[in-house]
Amino acid sequence: MALQQLVHVHDVSFRCPEVAGESLRRNIEHVNDRAPSRLDLLHFARRVVVQQATAALAQIDAWIAQEEQREARQQQADEMRPAPPEWVVERGLQKTNLVAVHMGDCWTVRKSSRCVGVSRAQAVDALRQQVPACTHCRPDTALGVLD
Repeated sequence: MALQQLVHVHDVSFRCPEVAGESLRRNIEHVNDRAPSRLDLLHFARRVVVQQATAALAQIDAWIAQEEQREARQQQADEMRPAPPEWVVERGLQKTNLVAVHMGDCWTVRKSSRCVGVSRAQAVDALRQQVPACTHCRPDTALGVLD
């Protein structure tokens, strides 16, 4: 009998008429309830919209807070990073070979691990010792060392 009561109401009507009758009585009670007015429905719709908008704003506020934290960390990292060198000498595969002299902000050596920052005097000295100047950033022109 307990197993039969676990079955859905529409299936129970065949096996357990007393459960089906109770369900039918519950449905009849709801039929007598009045239908919600237009005003009730509009108030309900407003509550739903306010609830959804509040949840959406909370999500957006969380995203804003995360982005502000990320930007603050990025700014702090940028402030702690040392300034790039004004002049750079690019080494060859053997560290004793000098391949080229670059300006510090040259795009060709930004992420190269074979570059070493040097002073202005060292860059001029390298150019005078026939180390070629980069053809993109032209450090020989900026240093005033023209052959």
